[in-house]
Amino acid sequence: MVSCGAWRSAARQLPLRLTAGAFFLNSGLAKRGADEATAERLHQFAAGTYPFLGEQDAQKFVRVLSAGELAIAATLLVPLVPAAVAGVALTAFTVGTLGLYLRTPGMRQEGSLRPTEQGIALAKDVWLLGIGVSLIAEGVKEHG
Repeated sequence: MVSCGAWRSAARQLPLRLTAGAFFLNSGLAKRGADEATAERLHQFAAGTYPFLGEQDAQKFVRVLSAGELAIAATLLVPLVPAAVAGVALTAFTVGTLGLYLRTPGMRQEGSLRPTEQGIALAKDVWLLGIGVSLIAEGVKEHG
């Protein structure tokens, strides 16, 4: 039997999990059918910041990226996945995208964390980091 506290916890998590999960589901599905030019562009951008990715084929990179985003969507959207597990998955992925933001030239204003116009698309991922950390905290609280 599920306790009243567990239901309240699930209800608190629902808006966070639905918004982030829907975002990742859409992004992962969009990348599934990426054409060669899109795959090359995404691969070059990522490999510019994370050189070890340069060794991978662009189409394979986008397939793996898509699969990763869909897996994160599943952890967020499937209620049976514990909050801490979903939070760790989301936080780990988001740290990578925020690394792109912090390490890619032209994403931030000189000497600042403030994004340039080009950097806004990555800088906004900070909300995903907040959701991930909140889910981890909620999961720890549930089992602590």
